[in-house]
Amino acid sequence: MTGRKVLFLCTGNSARSIIAEAILATLGGNSFTACSAGSHPVGKVHPAALKTLEKHGLRSRGLASKSWDVFAGENAQAVDVVITVCDDAAGETCPAWPGRPLTAHWSIADPARVTGSPDAISEAFESAYRELDARVRKLLELPFDAMSREEIESALMGLA
Repeated sequence: MTGRKVLFLCTGNSARSIIAEAILATLGGNSFTACSAGSHPVGKVHPAALKTLEKHGLRSRGLASKSWDVFAGENAQAVDVVITVCDDAAGETCPAWPGRPLTAHWSIADPARVTGSPDAISEAFESAYRELDARVRKLLELPFDAMSREEIESALMGLA
């Protein structure tokens, strides 16, 4: 199977899930489609997330904070993998996703909650970026076609 659609979830969909979406969209080529959403989206992408993506040469244009409702329900397009990247979203009751996707949770500290100096905020976003970049790269190495559903979910959780 090729062209897997991966949905990254977070509560606000302004930082971690957006960063993960941009990384996978860049590295995944034609093998993956990346998207992100939030259970309670804030409606805008955090400026420091955009700055971090631009610093690493990743596309930031067109990224938007949106509700996970876009990806749920009978008329929604099926996703293959759903990955929560924050503990709050992982603890919520998720909608019924069409297509019975694989699921995993990657606990990433929320850089949007960091306050203080611009350097402290920048470092928080860099840290989240580094963790997400490493995990997405490992996701891309998984031999999906040679693994059972249970093996893939276990491997995805093992990336956390």
